[in-house]
Amino acid sequence: MNKPWEKFFNLSIVQFMAFPETIRGEGPIVAAIEKIAMDPFWTGIEISWIKDPAVRKQVRGLLETANLPAIFGAQPPLISQRLDLNAAEPDMRKKAVDQIIVCMDMAAEMNIHHLSLISGWDPGADKRAEAKKFLEESVLKICEYGQSQLISVNLEIFDRDYDVHALLGPLEESAAFSARIKRDFPDFGLLYDLSHQAILNQNTRSALTLLKDHLVHVHLGNCTLKTNDPLYGDKHPRIGYTGGAVGVPELTEFISGLFEIGYLEEETDQANKKKPWVGFEVKPMPGESSELLLAGTKRAFIKAWSDL
Repeated sequence: MNKPWEKFFNLSIVQFMAFPETIRGEGPIVAAIEKIAMDPFWTGIEISWIKDPAVRKQVRGLLETANLPAIFGAQPPLISQRLDLNAAEPDMRKKAVDQIIVCMDMAAEMNIHHLSLISGWDPGADKRAEAKKFLEESVLKICEYGQSQLISVNLEIFDRDYDVHALLGPLEESAAFSARIKRDFPDFGLLYDLSHQAILNQNTRSALTLLKDHLVHVHLGNCTLKTNDPLYGDKHPRIGYTGGAVGVPELTEFISGLFEIGYLEEETDQANKKKPWVGFEVKPMPGESSELLLAGTKRAFIKAWSDL
């Protein structure tokens, strides 16, 4: 591709994964965000919960000064606390919904208007239908509150069988769930991660074609399905990790697929349309620095873009 990628989308980095020492809402959050914000290569950032209100205020000012759009990822507080939006017990579901509402309030404090979440865990085949009803009930409550805060919601599709064991899950079921929520909240949609593609036993074109009417956010990442690898599962190693599923060719194919389904559009007048989001989710492994990981990620993307 000989056109600048900035014309087509916001390219973000998932800050709490690139700097995992901040994933619990504490630690050197400001320093991590500053490192990303000072690099104009990234035209978006994805942050998560920040427990200290003074730090949230500082981050809002930082994002405004850097002119850096942000998305709020609510996956860490859900996963780290094992909160389940589709739990059979009403009190457990309420606790999960309440946590997302707290996250929405945090997002609003930082002038962030998009939030990503994850379904609860798969209870097994005999209880899935009931769990989906519970999840729908929870997400509708969240979307209603989000509407009052001018925050749109998307749900990230995880695996059901390998690592995370989430309810959603299989792409057909995820698309059907999204269609139900969109009846009441048209700005709802799905977040699909390239790193989950192999885990979900999918290929780029069939997956993106199935999800094209529901995609509102995309992640680029890597995984390995080799059971003897310490990074087996959804660990988000660097692009090109030996034994991983995603290198530069897979990145190129996936980005090409995003153009094919219309998620990315070559002829769109972006002055009259919000740019879609494409974000890298990568995590430093033991012995790797976050800074070198980000530099390598940028090089992989530049090569993939040039190969389009």
